[in-house]
Formats: sequence, structure tokens, C-alpha cells
Amino acid sequence: MPVHARVLILARDDSLAGPLAEGLDRLGWRTLTARGVYAGIAALADLKIEAAIIDTASYGEDAHDLAMRLKTASGARRLPIIAIGAPNPESDLLAFDLTLAAPLHPAQAAFRLESLVRTATAQEEYELRAETFSERGRVLDPPHPGDAPWRILAIGEPAPQFLALSNALTANGAEVTGAFTAYTAFDYLHDQPFEAVVLWAGDSQAESLSIAAGMRRNTRLYHIPALLYLRPDAGLSLQEVFHRGVSDVASPDTPESQTADRVIELAKAYRHQASIRSALNRARASGLMDAATGLFTRDLFAAHLARLTQSSRDRNRALSVCVLKLTERVELATLRSEGWVDRAVPQIGSMIGRLVRAEDTAARLGPETFALALPSTSLMSARAASERIAAVIGCTAFDAGEGRPPFVVEFDIGVAEVERGETAGAALERAAARLQQAKAG
Repeated sequence: MPVHARVLILARDDSLAGPLAEGLDRLGWRTLTARGVYAGIAALADLKIEAAIIDTASYGEDAHDLAMRLKTASGARRLPIIAIGAPNPESDLLAFDLTLAAPLHPAQAAFRLESLVRTATAQEEYELRAETFSERGRVLDPPHPGDAPWRILAIGEPAPQFLALSNALTANGAEVTGAFTAYTAFDYLHDQPFEAVVLWAGDSQAESLSIAAGMRRNTRLYHIPALLYLRPDAGLSLQEVFHRGVSDVASPDTPESQTADRVIELAKAYRHQASIRSALNRARASGLMDAATGLFTRDLFAAHLARLTQSSRDRNRALSVCVLKLTERVELATLRSEGWVDRAVPQIGSMIGRLVRAEDTAARLGPETFALALPSTSLMSARAASERIAAVIGCTAFDAGEGRPPFVVEFDIGVAEVERGETAGAALERAAARLQQAKAG
């Protein structure tokens, strides 16, 4: 049976790597462990590795060089690398995308991997989209992380240690805002942009976890990392803490300077990710998009899909395409003839554009037909994404004119994963053929 490893772990022994690999495997992040750089490079060449984790204690001063060699060996594919150890901002700036303290819990690693892999995919998409737009005389603004102070929200009681951490963060170039209650915290989160959250609830750990969980349920706040001060006697397992949405934990016994370094690491990764998403979203103002929906036009999508297909081969990444067409239901015949469905299409297209990830490409192929190109996405994940979009839009009511109840729409869906050696057009035709099969069914 072929190995479908997604994460490469480099460690000289299994003291940290063993439990981490076992836990990540259970969470769907299939791992492969290598002891040295040459085994790691061979794995990158043969497998669709999406990220790497390095136990820096195993390699000492060589860890930085090892990470750089892995990034070089990955070629056109961007390889996010997590370091397990203490942050070293001066030497790790280019080598590691994120540094997390040991021991790294599998649930914590999985959450951070999801974020870093998406960032790498988005960065690749930005580069490809810039090339596509450049051919048509448009220049995309590059991502701008900026050099403004890190924006940190500290939530909890004003205890001496908490105030000491705020001072340490300020010394590291952060701008810290304090919130003493959950209500105040969410007011701040909705009104101001933050790049990391620190949770200190004193005797009320449940409130801290509810704040973290609430952030993960909000699409706008979902990616903001949260560090939790966790007392040893709190009676909570790390599994529960990380599954509730916490990004990292610190003990009250940890020196404030070390905790501040870890918070800044999380904020730095978030700002980098946000800058790339913002650059991709700005592409909608290029003047090349479909005027009614804000999506890619048919011709622009065809050109970009060809580039995406070639890139997926060069980077050894998956690529899937979806076709969504409004179902021609009998009860909508009159509404179609009177133009009410046509009036709903711009809103439907706009909704599709908001429901896909920033790194995905959504297009309008025809009056009632849409297409998606989903980089780094398998067939099964692409089908789930398209069905989710159809389900959300299917719950929306559209105007049918005075005296008539609003109407809803449904989609016929076709999905295909681009196969090795297959052209972009052939994959799109396969997806369209499956759409016809779904319609017949």
C-alpha cells in the first residue's frame, strides 16, 4: 500500500518524535520520520510532503542549516517548517516558520500545521495569480506584513505575573490591550485587529476555554492564535485544551520573557498569513473580474487553471476542480422566464466568492454555471467543499417578485482531481461530465 505522508519529522531519536508522530497519524496528518538531512531530502523528492517539523534539540546548532537545506530541496514548493524548541528570532527568521515549545502535543501541532500549510498554498497562489494578471497588463500589490507593533490582546485578571508578561511583550515591540472580562474581550476583538491573544483567567479556566472556543467558531477570528496560561492543578488535559482552540500553553512558572517570545512567534506567523490573504483578496479590484459576480471570467479562469495545473506538477501537489450548475427544476421555470433567477445569479456568485478560501479560484463559466480550482486539495476534500458551498447557498432565499414567496436554488455538482499528465481542460471536462451524471441521477 503506498505511503501518503503529509508531514516530515526530523529527529535523532523518538523521545519527542515518537508520541508526536503517533498522535498526528491519528489526527489525519500522516507522518514520516527521518534521522538526517539526506533521508529528509529523499522524502521531499518522492512524497507529497506538506510541512516539516524539526526537533531542534536533536541537532543543536545544525538545526538552522538543516531547515534551510530542506527548504532549498523542496524547490518551487513552499515548505513550512515548525521548530520544536526555544525561539531564536535572530537566527531562525528564514529557517523556521514557527517555533513551539517542547513537548509538542499532536492536537496543537495539527492546528498549527493546518494554518501554515494554508499559508504556503496561499503564497504559491499569489505568485501564480500575479503571473496570470501580469500577462493581461495588471500588477498585483505584493503582501505587506508591515513593521507596526505586534497587536496583542491580553484577557484576564490583572495579576502581577500577567502585568509582568504585558511589560515583556511591550519590550519586544508589542502593543498590548487589556481586557478583564469575556464580554470586553469580544468587544475588542470585533472592533480592533489583533494578531495574538493571551488568556489568563486565574481561577476560571473554563472562561478562558470558552473564549478560545468562541474565537474558533467565528470565521473572522478563527485564525488568530491564542496562548493560555495553564496552571498544573487546573485539572484539564492538553488534549481538551488544544481541541477547544488554544494555540499554545504556558505555565505560570515560565519566565515572562520566554512566554513573550512565544506570543510574538504566534503573532508573526499570523501577520504573515493575513498579509498574503489580503493580497489575494485585493486581486478582485484588478478590473479583470466578472462585473456581476466579482469572480474570474471564463477566459481568465482558463488561463489561470492551465498555470495551476503546471504548478501542481512542478510542486508535486494535489489540484482539484469543481463545476457547480444551478439545477433546472420545473418549479423555477416561470421564475427563469421572467428573469428572477438571472437577478439572483450575481448574489449567488458573490456568495461563492466569499465561501471559498482566499487561495482558491472561483469563476463564472456561464449564465448559471460556476467553477472552482482548489490547490493542494484532494478529490474527497474538494467534493466536501463544493457540497458545503451548495448547502449554504441552498439555505438562502431569493426575491421572486411581489406577491410570491422567495425561492431557493440547488446545484448539480461535478468534481475531479487533476491526474498526472492530464491537462487542465481534460480535468474540467471530467468534472463537467460528472455534473451531467449527477443531473441524470
